[in-house]
Amino acid sequence: MTAVAIRHLRSDAPEFDEQLRRLQHWSAETDAAIEQRVAEIVDDVRRRGDAAVLDYTARFDALPAASVEALQLTRDELKQAFDTITPAQRDALQAAAARVRAFHERQLEACGRSWHYRDEDGTLLGQKVTPLDRVGIYVPGGKAAYPSSVLMNALPAQVAGVGEIVMVVPTPRGEKNALVLAAAYVAGVTRAYTIGGAQAVAALAYGTAAVPRVDKITGPGNAYVASAKRRVFGQVGIDMIAGPSEILVLADGGTPADWVAMDLFSQAEHDELAQSILLCPDAGYIADVQAAIDRLLPEMPRRDVIRASLEGRGALVLTRSMEEACEISNRIAPEHLEVSASEPGRWEPLLHHAGAIFLGAYTSESLGDYCAGPNHVLPTSGTARFSSPLGVYDFQKRSSLIEVSEAGAHKLGPIAAELAYGEGLQAHARAAEMRLRKP
Repeated sequence: MTAVAIRHLRSDAPEFDEQLRRLQHWSAETDAAIEQRVAEIVDDVRRRGDAAVLDYTARFDALPAASVEALQLTRDELKQAFDTITPAQRDALQAAAARVRAFHERQLEACGRSWHYRDEDGTLLGQKVTPLDRVGIYVPGGKAAYPSSVLMNALPAQVAGVGEIVMVVPTPRGEKNALVLAAAYVAGVTRAYTIGGAQAVAALAYGTAAVPRVDKITGPGNAYVASAKRRVFGQVGIDMIAGPSEILVLADGGTPADWVAMDLFSQAEHDELAQSILLCPDAGYIADVQAAIDRLLPEMPRRDVIRASLEGRGALVLTRSMEEACEISNRIAPEHLEVSASEPGRWEPLLHHAGAIFLGAYTSESLGDYCAGPNHVLPTSGTARFSSPLGVYDFQKRSSLIEVSEAGAHKLGPIAAELAYGEGLQAHARAAEMRLRKP
């Protein structure tokens, strides 16, 4: 097998900034034909409800059914799937779920509680945190099965206190993945339907006779799902519009090159548009990683996808220093950031933008995908500059609490009235001024 023609870049090259810009480029714009088709599907589901869902499920998934209720999975079916998987799979699911739940319970303690205080005049101010009533989680199906996505979407919702968790998962030709259904059982999914695509997103957003309307939709999907989520946003909340998976490895040259090569593979095997980048100040180590890539790739079942990803969007970048590598990493703002160094704590304070940061040579990104505990639904395509991982906070909302005392009304009223008159809103001003005198 020929060597992998992954880019080799140098940060000291005059053209590096432009090379990096081109390397990062990925358009989140959906193909116009997909947008048009999704618009038609969403509108049809909104108008015809269950009938449209049944039509599209039969057409796209080759799964005819007399009613949407016939496509609903009962709790007993989820339990049966849990009972039929192997003991090792059951143990792995439960162990991963326990760690994911424990992490999000800590998150709830840290940021998910209501609070209030009273100032010196007795006015109460605060924030009331309440869970969403009902959420929908989209779980990809068809070409691959993702039980980990079930855990990562359902468990933080459950920890947040969401009343009802509705899962949709496509099952082309009726082929159900037992591990996905078992994960739904372990994660406490309330309802599950074997529907997918834009029609499932629309059903969750608008509600049908059989599918309840939700307050927010989370979870990954293909271009049709992403387009549908974008289209229904505002009618419901969504988590994010995710792009291709990404990994960026900062290496000081001390980690076995095979480990880093396999970590780069771990994202490249997702699809041809996934991105894997190595930043390192050691030219000899970069050569070792290239040699490891060439040696290990023939062993990989998805080697064609990995090669296409590495050659299309990957790079091995020689930097002037680890400090510069951290600066470049912040410019990229990757989804997954591995600090494969002997002193990862030395570099972590320099890293400001990443979906998740994996510290140390033993912390492979794959552990975060499945069982470390933090959520694996992460911002992509540079959006880690302003976005965060999926968490308990995504399944809650905040209401401000304001209770103004009489003394507080006398203190705040003139301030509010002055500003209201300045905005030309006399009723606002007078409402504040009326509280300045006894009724």
